[in-house]
Amino acid sequence: MISKVSKSITQPVAGLTLLALITVACPFPTQAQLPSSVRLAQAPPAPPSPASVQPEIEYTLGGGDRIRITVFEIPEYTGEYQIPPGGALYLPLIGGVSVRGLTQEQAAETISAKYSRFLKRPIVTVSLVAPRPVNVVVSGEVNRPGSYSAGLVAGGGDNPGVQYPTVLGAITLAEGVTLAADIRQVQLRRRQGLGPEQVTNLDLTQLVQTGTLPQDITLRDGDTIFVPRTNNINLAEVRQFSTASFAADPTKPRTVTVVGEVNRPGSYVVVGGAGTTEDDDVARNSNAGGGLPTVTRAIQLAGGITSLANIRTIQIRRPTKTGAEQSVNINLWQLLENGDTSQDTIVQDGDTIVVPTATDLNPAEATQLADANFSPATIQVSVVGEVKNPGVVNLPPNTPLNQALLSAGGFNNSRARRRDVELVRLNPDGTVTKRSVPIDLAQGIGEKDNPTLRDNDIIVVNRNGIARLGDTLGTALSPVTGVFSIFRILGL
Repeated sequence: MISKVSKSITQPVAGLTLLALITVACPFPTQAQLPSSVRLAQAPPAPPSPASVQPEIEYTLGGGDRIRITVFEIPEYTGEYQIPPGGALYLPLIGGVSVRGLTQEQAAETISAKYSRFLKRPIVTVSLVAPRPVNVVVSGEVNRPGSYSAGLVAGGGDNPGVQYPTVLGAITLAEGVTLAADIRQVQLRRRQGLGPEQVTNLDLTQLVQTGTLPQDITLRDGDTIFVPRTNNINLAEVRQFSTASFAADPTKPRTVTVVGEVNRPGSYVVVGGAGTTEDDDVARNSNAGGGLPTVTRAIQLAGGITSLANIRTIQIRRPTKTGAEQSVNINLWQLLENGDTSQDTIVQDGDTIVVPTATDLNPAEATQLADANFSPATIQVSVVGEVKNPGVVNLPPNTPLNQALLSAGGFNNSRARRRDVELVRLNPDGTVTKRSVPIDLAQGIGEKDNPTLRDNDIIVVNRNGIARLGDTLGTALSPVTGVFSIFRILGL
């Protein structure tokens, strides 16, 4: 009886014991080892994190880095070292050790291996005290091309490692891109050891339009950033990107030459931002261009356009870093007619603005143009002949003829012919016209009887009939009058 119970108990126990041994010897299969039917019943794998897609490049040591080497419980071998340009350190007991191109962990392993010949199980750690600056070259269409040293900074928050400078930071060191730059084709050139040069194209417009750049734009020592010249200038984009972080400082003064149909051709320093000035032409429009150094600001400094200016075909001649000249066509009439502010484009140092001469200008356009902010604040009109104060008078643009007569003191009552005056005008095609304008001081503005005046117009007020007769008689009798005067002097 006992033997039967023992047998019945022994067999299950033996089975369980055998199963336990099999379990220990052969653990359960992993997810990858399970049959497909079983794997489908499991939860789907999580998507890879951004860090796994684009792993961060570890910092490698090089000449200029300052590091601290700690040998556990051996303070005499612990200390701070500046890595020389060649990358070889000379340490106590073990002599020269090259750490150039190694990560901090790799450097610690290399030094530990050297010390293991003299010490039993040495524990070595290497920490970065002060990273070396990254030397990069910024060339092409930037305001100050050249070689720059960009410092590395310690990370913060979830990224305690060293953070490299970026392409945008390097362009900022070079004082931003020029207005001739093609910011869609910025190149980052990097040489990988002895291998071929790696070129990455960056589209900086994406940063402005979307707030992000898809490429990794952190820099490494020896990188070159090249900003090419654009062959197609988009005026709307120039204004849009003018305040971006990679653009030139809009408040920085720039020297611009203005020639052609302006009142004071010459070279001027154009500064962005609203402000006051003693120049009446600029003070009248101190906020023109939205606070940016624009074409209209430069024209204002040059005294405004003349009445002969053709604002439809203004041209900017712009030097580039390659030595070539870039031409930009501006149509300020679109600014007046359609409010197209992109036509009032930003200028840069060295620009030449050419305002050509118009061949035709109708009176309606002349009136509209006179009120533009790039026209002069005043016009000069000459009023000659039989007025009380003949000479040149300064008047606001679009002043009517009657107002100009009153500004000259009005008619000389005893001598002026009041019914009409002569208006003499220099035309855009170089010809001179003279026409008679009937005068009615109570008449409103009208092209026939009381036209608006243009700069350099001349108003001639003629003599009336009595004045002409008197002047003629006076001239004829002047010799006789002269003889009697002589007789009186001689006492005869």
